[in-house]
Amino acid sequence: MTTYEPSPAPTSSSGYAWAGEPPATPWAAANPPAAAAVPVAATDSRVAPRTRRVWPGILAASVLSATLASGATLGIVSANGGAPGTGGFGANGSSVVVPAAVVDAGGVAQVAAAVRDSVVAIEVATGSGGGSGSGVVVDAEGHILTNDHVVAGAAGIRVTLADGRVFPAQIVGTDPTTDLAVIALDSAPEDLVPAALGSSDTLSVGEQVVAVGNPLGLSSTVTAGIVSALDRPVTTGSGGGERVVTNAIQVDAAINPGNSGGPLFDLEGRVVGINSSIAALSRQSGSIGLGFAIPVDLASRVAGEIIATGEAQHAFLGVSLVDGEARASGVTRTGAEVREVVAGSAAEAAGIAAGDVVVSVDGASVTGADSLTGFVRAEAPGTSVLLGVVRGGEHLELEVSLKEA
Repeated sequence: MTTYEPSPAPTSSSGYAWAGEPPATPWAAANPPAAAAVPVAATDSRVAPRTRRVWPGILAASVLSATLASGATLGIVSANGGAPGTGGFGANGSSVVVPAAVVDAGGVAQVAAAVRDSVVAIEVATGSGGGSGSGVVVDAEGHILTNDHVVAGAAGIRVTLADGRVFPAQIVGTDPTTDLAVIALDSAPEDLVPAALGSSDTLSVGEQVVAVGNPLGLSSTVTAGIVSALDRPVTTGSGGGERVVTNAIQVDAAINPGNSGGPLFDLEGRVVGINSSIAALSRQSGSIGLGFAIPVDLASRVAGEIIATGEAQHAFLGVSLVDGEARASGVTRTGAEVREVVAGSAAEAAGIAAGDVVVSVDGASVTGADSLTGFVRAEAPGTSVLLGVVRGGEHLELEVSLKEA
């Protein structure tokens, strides 16, 4: 099986970003090479939700960037810990109370009706053509969360609301490292309906979810399914060609080109993820029930920082990694093998050494280099995490205070 990162639905010309497992170099060409370049080591990682079980990476697959997938809908948790469903970002990135589309854990039809006005279609014009994607309204000031690969290289952006009104928009900031971006409407209307904000940390495998977006230009399209897996390491390319590693939410809801940047909702109408990529048998095949969303807990932090300062901060562990295995107490485990430690880094300060195999982060299993990278990238600089490390057949626990990249 081949995986692709859904690129924006083309209006004239558009390319696909090639991604894969193990890590592959994105290709901007419309027809990527049959095999992508594979870096030997992944440098720098972030850390993700503490209680998740980490799943193996997508094998023999490529990821099709959902730029063509629905717009980026983000459930944003308030920066100062506001309750889900009431948090949003003001013009300065602070937490504000916004209209919430929360429903009483009803069915898909109830959720679709409640959230419809918070999801937008995004059209992008570039020097070489254009594309389309999705997005989600996150505050009353007109900020919209989407994927970086939806708006990268945009010379012009138009946003269509659910009621058909069209507004020009500008990029507030992009974050190629996480494939997230925030745009803002010019002269936002007073009746904008921000999305209710949830938390990805409370999701469970098997829980029902609803995706809303703009696949192939078909606005306000609703699909439903379940959470198939959590913390699935997925490697794609951002709009700027940067390698993106995310411990993603895997869903079986249909995600197609144009859904990128659109929201993934729980049955209470709260955003729990941003749809960003799919696994596919070829570039021509659509959804096969393997879709991936960026967890909203990560997306909300990045969006808040972009709105407040124009850019996002990233945690830095300071190691070069490859997939590895280690044996301790008679048990062999997969993990991320440290090949090199950067001088003066958080890893060096914590006592991590070359040859160590990291097998867990805050108790969650690490299955390889991408898995550890995804965990670290989910954390903010200054966060402390507990790494489980195997060294010389002995299991150690090392506390690391992550630094800013």
